[in-house]
Amino acid sequence: MLYHWLLPLQEYIFAFNVFRYISFRAGMAAVVAFMICFFIGPLVIRKILSSGMVDEVREDGPSTHKHKPVTPTMGGLIFIPAIVISTLLFSRLDLPHTWIVLIAMIWMGVTGFVDDILKKKRGKDGLAGKYKLLSQMTLGLLVGIVVFQFPQLLSQQFADNLTFSTVPFFKNLSLDFAPIAGLGFTYVIMVIIVITGTSNSVNLADGLDGLATGLVAIIAVGLAILAYATGNVVWSEYLHIIYLPGTGELTVFCGALLGASIGFLWYNSPPASVYMGDVGSLALGAGIAAVAILAKKELFLIILGGVLVTESLSVIMQRYYFKYTRKRTGTGIRLFKMAPIHHHAELSGWAETKVVIRFWIIGLILLFLTLTSFKLR
Repeated sequence: MLYHWLLPLQEYIFAFNVFRYISFRAGMAAVVAFMICFFIGPLVIRKILSSGMVDEVREDGPSTHKHKPVTPTMGGLIFIPAIVISTLLFSRLDLPHTWIVLIAMIWMGVTGFVDDILKKKRGKDGLAGKYKLLSQMTLGLLVGIVVFQFPQLLSQQFADNLTFSTVPFFKNLSLDFAPIAGLGFTYVIMVIIVITGTSNSVNLADGLDGLATGLVAIIAVGLAILAYATGNVVWSEYLHIIYLPGTGELTVFCGALLGASIGFLWYNSPPASVYMGDVGSLALGAGIAAVAILAKKELFLIILGGVLVTESLSVIMQRYYFKYTRKRTGTGIRLFKMAPIHHHAELSGWAETKVVIRFWIIGLILLFLTLTSFKLR
């Protein structure tokens, strides 16, 4: 918004020329998002408490959580507005990239909001899993169809590389998600899987104070660099990745995501004053997935979000191993002490804060590995 309002005034006030630069606007989006979260946080937390939207300690959770006080949830209401406002203020609104990522984030934020409200009304049971999955898949289907049917809206280069995704560690190598002509629906299926899997992964990681928030902040840094490099003709040529004009604008969204995550972490750090709830975790996951899809860096997301991937895999492995052993022996055996894996680490003797910090460290190492994969290509 400010780009369209102030940049034309550079003819009269040269200082407004800074709005031409994505790096400046991304930095400002991060600062503004942080400030919004920092200042509205206490007000929103009080409103949430007064409405009775609190998270009770799970009976089947780790015993170390029993001492935790009743904590307000739905903290996504703090950072979602911050991300939206900052992105709208500092992004170019004439590009569809901005609207796709915002709509994806808000869509799943509404789904999570409904889930959190139903949890309050029904007790532990919120929105039925099949309906939550239906919402995720519907979003993925819509994004996939729009991108597949109207790729020129993003750029001609995007249309020319529509079903391809950059492969980490290999120079000039891309994976075609529709290798057979006429099977473009396989690309749409990939979009559905990425959006559904990522939003669920962030939701599963949101089990310890600050864990998911810190990981999202780390991922936001990585995605910002990936998006900026992809949208820059010099960087993309030097790094041998697909050049996609307009993708650099996603850097502004990533900046807002980073600033809002840090601002929310001020209140979500151990011991948490507020939890993000499904309204926050599902929204963040959808936003991250949308950026990766539009930048054609879906495969990089597997490395960059490796901790989130591990969280999801631990739940899947736990469930199917339990079913398998129950079918074979009559008694189900758990592969982990508790899933997701951060609870396994807790039950193995790690203090909650130690689990969070160590998982953040792993996330940082994966960030460095993701960036290093460019030069190893």
